[in-house]
Amino acid sequence: MSMKYARVIHQGATHTAGERDGQLLLDNGALVSPDAVTWLPPLQPTPRPRTILALGLNYADHAKELEFKAPEEPLVFIKGEATLTGHRQFTRRPPDVKFMHYECELTVVVGKTARRVKREDAYDFVGGYTVANDYAIRDYLENWYRPNLRVKNRDTCTPLGPWFVDAKDVPNPMALALQTTVNGKLTQSGNTRDMIFDVPFLIEYFSSFMTLQPGDLILTGTPDGVVDCQPGDVIVTTIEGVGELINTIQ
Repeated sequence: MSMKYARVIHQGATHTAGERDGQLLLDNGALVSPDAVTWLPPLQPTPRPRTILALGLNYADHAKELEFKAPEEPLVFIKGEATLTGHRQFTRRPPDVKFMHYECELTVVVGKTARRVKREDAYDFVGGYTVANDYAIRDYLENWYRPNLRVKNRDTCTPLGPWFVDAKDVPNPMALALQTTVNGKLTQSGNTRDMIFDVPFLIEYFSSFMTLQPGDLILTGTPDGVVDCQPGDVIVTTIEGVGELINTIQ
């Protein structure tokens, strides 16, 4: 039996929700419209703080797009949890910026404590997957290799969801089509098979020097095809078998 869930607010209360016939089945048994709820990032409450690790330049075509050589070691930065927002929510574009773009990313949700994990065992430590749209503001960028805080740590700059999909229901996370549309126009298309550093490598790499805890997130990077987004634009980031995440620029 497949397992995926969302977290939503309905009539002032927070619920875990599944899907039934295009409706949301709440944990209290109510069946409601997806439009009748406020969507949250699909993460169960965990002891704070949660670690959010994000990859830069993890697709060779995106590195080329930005005129950088593909990295020989993962380029990683840390994100704060206030960056996260839910499906169908708004992300603010500062009024003074000239270039703000989406990044459709497969996101790994760590399932159990991981320390010094070997590559061949890495998938045993993955709880599931979700979709992230990790916006970046190029105006504030000083170094692609280490984005400063204003580029990647703005409140609401990382929509996440709509679903957490159990790892058992994603048999090969390294062969998933992903795409982005802006106002219905296809602007980005790629496949997770083109990652420079795949999911097992990243689990082994991170756990070699730090402990990963249940609920920690790994955002695995984006392929080429990023474009500037303006207020009012509706951005849909989709990953095959994981979900379709909708966000609007405010």
